[in-house]
Amino acid sequence: MAGAKMHRSGRVGWLRAAVLGSDDAIVSTASLMIGVAAASASKTAILVAGVAGLVSGSMSMAVGEYVSVSSQRDAEQADIGRERKELREQPRAELEELATFYVRRGVERDLAMRVAKQLSAHDTLGAHLLDELGIHQGDLSRPMQAAWISAASFATFATVPIAGLLLAPAALRMPAIAVFSLLSLAVLGAFGGYLGGAPVVRASLRVILGGSLAMAVTAAIGHLLGVSLG
Repeated sequence: MAGAKMHRSGRVGWLRAAVLGSDDAIVSTASLMIGVAAASASKTAILVAGVAGLVSGSMSMAVGEYVSVSSQRDAEQADIGRERKELREQPRAELEELATFYVRRGVERDLAMRVAKQLSAHDTLGAHLLDELGIHQGDLSRPMQAAWISAASFATFATVPIAGLLLAPAALRMPAIAVFSLLSLAVLGAFGGYLGGAPVVRASLRVILGGSLAMAVTAAIGHLLGVSLG
């Protein structure tokens, strides 16, 4: 049914924040814990590193997303303010401009002008924002939403490598952290690809490869530091 059609673009804001928070939580926390474990640290030290990574990462994601999305929101508000001013000062010129957009898209000039007038009569500012700037007033950036979704998703998925540490025997701490984390990344990558309409396998492999590289590099650094400082 046309009325029930779901457009993925409407999920971009919160989906981006959730996926970034989840993937970054697993990769950064697991890499940190594996790096500490590779330096022959105790289980307590590895756990402290993991919890510290969870807390600091959650706060960092929240602040980063809030600042980034706030900047985007400011730009949108500036465009809206400028468009509102132009409509107030030059209504006829703005109507002609709106009609011209429809002409460029293949509508006859007379029909384009009638459409512009009808849309302007219904919602003048909304019509200009959507067709001139691609801004829908109901889909403006939401800094607080992005911040809390990023923080919550980071805190939730940072527990994955911590769970791997707590459940594994001493001899298998590093492999368990890596396996738990990579499996979770594979599922998240596939899920994100599905929601975004991208190939599921490719999306999954992309995050697995990136996570594996990060863990391998930190493991090597942790091992070198453990040997040199031990």
